[in-house]
Amino acid sequence: LHARYVLNLLHETRKHLKQLPNISHVSTCYSEEVTVCGDLHGQLDDLFLIFYKNGLPSPSKSYVFNGDFVDRGKQSLEILIILFAFLLIYPKEVHLNRGNHEDHMVNLRYGFCAGLSTMSRVHGKKILRMLQNVF
Repeated sequence: LHARYVLNLLHETRKHLKQLPNISHVSTCYSEEVTVCGDLHGQLDDLFLIFYKNGLPSPSKSYVFNGDFVDRGKQSLEILIILFAFLLIYPKEVHLNRGNHEDHMVNLRYGFCAGLSTMSRVHGKKILRMLQNVF
């Protein structure tokens, strides 16, 4: 995606997240399936495997992602783009909890900031600032 679209997605995600309460309530009744995922750490293949085995988020398929979306793996930004897009499309079915890797100091230490700046030399800093705000 062009940086303009990434920034637009981040802006819309931030707007949406600001409206949410600090605690999300997710139904776990017998008629609804909820998939709980954690620690993707930039491993896009892991996210694709989860979606392959459990199906994509939809009105009948809820997901809770328990943070640590970024760092360590090479495709952290791609994971964020996918998760944020699903969050905006299915706001009642996709829940994102912030992990310790959604912190600027941790991002500096484990490589997300460096990876983002090398990926997009022109817009990397602007995307990173907006991501810090979203986190």
